Amino acid sequence: MPVRIRLNIMMFLQFFVWGVFFVTMGGYLAELFKNEEGVNSIIGSCYATQTWAALLAPLIVGYVGDRLMNKEQLNGILHLIGAGLLFWVSTITDANQIFWGLLAFFICYMPTLALVNTITFQNVDDIEGEFPKIRLWGTIGWIFAGLTVSQSFFGLASLPILPGIEDAGGTAVQFQIAAIVSAIYGVYSFSLPASPPEGKGTSVDLVKLLGFDSLNLMRNPSYMIFAICSFLICIPLAFYYARTGDFVKQVHFGDDTGGVMALGQVSEIFFMALVPFFLSRLGVKKMLLVGMLAWALRYALFGLMPSSAAMVVLGIAMHGICYDFFFVTGQLYTDRVAPKEMRTSAQALVGLLTYGAGMLVGNYVAGAWGDKIALNPTKEGWLEGAGQFWMMPAGFAVIVSIIFFVAFRDNADPKSSSESEGQSDNSVGEPAVE
Repeated sequence: MPVRIRLNIMMFLQFFVWGVFFVTMGGYLAELFKNEEGVNSIIGSCYATQTWAALLAPLIVGYVGDRLMNKEQLNGILHLIGAGLLFWVSTITDANQIFWGLLAFFICYMPTLALVNTITFQNVDDIEGEFPKIRLWGTIGWIFAGLTVSQSFFGLASLPILPGIEDAGGTAVQFQIAAIVSAIYGVYSFSLPASPPEGKGTSVDLVKLLGFDSLNLMRNPSYMIFAICSFLICIPLAFYYARTGDFVKQVHFGDDTGGVMALGQVSEIFFMALVPFFLSRLGVKKMLLVGMLAWALRYALFGLMPSSAAMVVLGIAMHGICYDFFFVTGQLYTDRVAPKEMRTSAQALVGLLTYGAGMLVGNYVAGAWGDKIALNPTKEGWLEGAGQFWMMPAGFAVIVSIIFFVAFRDNADPKSSSESEGQSDNSVGEPAVE
């Protein structure tokens, strides 16, 4: 089988495993622990396991994958262990055990996000031309996972992929599907092209592994503002990943939620193609600002018009703007500002600040806020509490946007941002969530 096809399959399976349960897990936890005190905090802490693990991922990849063993072998081992952990999670009904089970799984899973990128880099001739096309299959895998677990075609028509199973996204079946696919993927990984450790025999530099050597970039006032705002904007961002699935399921779409939520990834593909076009015309500052304000608008739609299915779907479909305009542009900006020898470290630092620290804080804030306003994760409870719950992160995003607008200065030629896109594909690590 050609290398390109093997890598496409790798990316598809990589994100299918994650996407088949991560979107709908909130609704499952809300139902499982509906009679527990602090149910919102339970949901928030369970989603925080992914961000805790993201903080550890660079150490596993940087030490084991770069120095001790082939990356495809490490990828296979981690996914096989992850399969067992996911199946265990599907049998648990205790909140503390689910937390530890998910944390153990994500400690195995999060490093593989970087591994699949480096496996690709080591086995293609034209990284700039081929990597984006291969990575696209990851987004397709996430979309297909949503259609599978919901058994619907974006909520428009029935798609009976799992005959005899109803509401897979609302039961432990979602973890079992992920476990089975993870086991298959783990075995398949050993057939991937050989990707030997490139840093074998070199010393371990913890500072570089975590990207802390790129802290020198903070001497640039504009980059410091960008880094601070990137961290801050990820606090309200966590509300979306942790609670939108539950909100959408209860208020409108029930069993079709996974399929409807997959519209966000369809939007991501569309707007990803438009990033170079808009970046060359708007420049970095306006692109980042549009991305930040898009988060505020999305939450405003959820909070002010929760009873309107059309507005809720519009909020989901804004994912392409929310993600691509801010995060992809931010990665390109980082690639342009950082010295060549520091680009990988700079990307690692941005990932640590955003999908690591920012979303970690955000998950706990989302849980605490839900409990503070006594949000009841039922249809009636969401319709009553949506305004309070969603307008808080909307307001937070607006405040961060204002700080960014006032403080950020980027006097470089906007055209240079788009021209650096090809370079950045070599160093941009995969984010923690689609």
